[in-house]
Amino acid sequence: MRFLPVFLDLQAGPIVLVGSGELVRAKLRLLLSAGAHVRWYATDGDFEVSGLTNDGARIERVSSDPLSDDLKNVIAILCAGAGDIGIAMANRAKAVGLPVNVMDDLQHSTFIFPAIVDRGDVVVAVGTGGASPVVARRVRERIEAALPSRIGDLATFIGKFRKAFAERIGDMPLRRRFWERVIDGPIGAAVLAGRTGDAEKQLNAIADPAAFAGKASPGFVTLVGAGPGDPDLLTVKALRALQDADIVFYDDLVSPEILDRARRDAARVSVGRRIGKPGIGQDNINTLMIEAAQAGQRAVRLKGGDPFVFGRGGEEIAALREAGVAYSVIPGITAGWGAAAEAEVPLTFRHQALRITLLTAHKAHDAERVDWSTLTDTKMTIVVYMGISAAATIREGLLAAGRSPQTPVGVFARVTRPDAKSVVGTLDQLPMLAAQVENGPAILIIGDVVMHSAPWRDAFLNDLVTHVPTDMKMAAE
Repeated sequence: MRFLPVFLDLQAGPIVLVGSGELVRAKLRLLLSAGAHVRWYATDGDFEVSGLTNDGARIERVSSDPLSDDLKNVIAILCAGAGDIGIAMANRAKAVGLPVNVMDDLQHSTFIFPAIVDRGDVVVAVGTGGASPVVARRVRERIEAALPSRIGDLATFIGKFRKAFAERIGDMPLRRRFWERVIDGPIGAAVLAGRTGDAEKQLNAIADPAAFAGKASPGFVTLVGAGPGDPDLLTVKALRALQDADIVFYDDLVSPEILDRARRDAARVSVGRRIGKPGIGQDNINTLMIEAAQAGQRAVRLKGGDPFVFGRGGEEIAALREAGVAYSVIPGITAGWGAAAEAEVPLTFRHQALRITLLTAHKAHDAERVDWSTLTDTKMTIVVYMGISAAATIREGLLAAGRSPQTPVGVFARVTRPDAKSVVGTLDQLPMLAAQVENGPAILIIGDVVMHSAPWRDAFLNDLVTHVPTDMKMAAE
């Protein structure tokens, strides 16, 4: 390691900036965003910078010679686009012991700029010793994705109370365990979720901090939406929850590739069910989650799609609340949105589709209970979950209610997965189309917007759909 990472106190004095052009302006914006006071020597005499508001008050524009001006109280010197003046300035800085950076010139620099992850009070610096700034940026991007957006808020929150609790907990190891429990438990989760007020109430409610530090860690349940199948569609927050989990309760619709994103030593328990196969029942699932949390485990309830879209997430958090178990919910991309995006179906379309209705028709008797008369508006897009086995009943219900048999429909199976399959046609063909995808899970989309989809365009282009009237073909084209 040639360069030791250090952090300069930008309140200790000004930064001298020497140079011209866009290179120096980029460094100026960086310094201002970090809160620095800048003494700027524009070597071309052009001090104009666009986009500055109040930050301009922290710029001292200097027209004299930087090679002879007083450097008293200066904490560092930065040269960008300064040419020979930059090299001369570097020699002067070294002579008086000031840190200096000449952009893209390691020979004349005593420090370099890292790639920076800025989360307020949490700052991460990534460097490659000047060898490859692009590699440093790529590493920074990975860290940006892994860090919670409010991690700086968590550091600020702890800093606010650190002194008060240091006075209440004299033993240093015990104090460290106290803050570990705060960070890793419901209080830390509340801050990261943006509920700082709730977190402060919980922290202030701790009557005996030493006893709190000595207790076993409280359990916690996170309901996580796994999305429609593609592991790359997991949210960053969902990925973090999986990496932190002690145990994962997962549905059968969750793909192995998504389960592989969980921590390697996390226990994995299947609690899902598929059509025609018995499951353990919702009450037993609730009991397993509660028991895991009460045993101090960090449990993840991993659900296909989104927990609150036909995923019984509401029932599960009701059970957790009743049991006094702390929980959080991380949304996922619901299968209907995944199908629409993959097949290029605009669920809403100006002047054509103004409303969306989501419904589930797991079995034929589910479809029979639907009031189809409310779904005949031609400007409404209908998205049906789990509708393959009830396709005939769905068709009959809509036709009987007055929906046109020529209404475009699409059946989208195993969306976002490698074995995804899409077929399109009209409402009167729906059972035949559902049979073509072989097995689910599948989403049915019913409405004129299906004519805008990629499968519809491909079907007409290749003459794969033969029962669609000519005027509808022309509209689709």
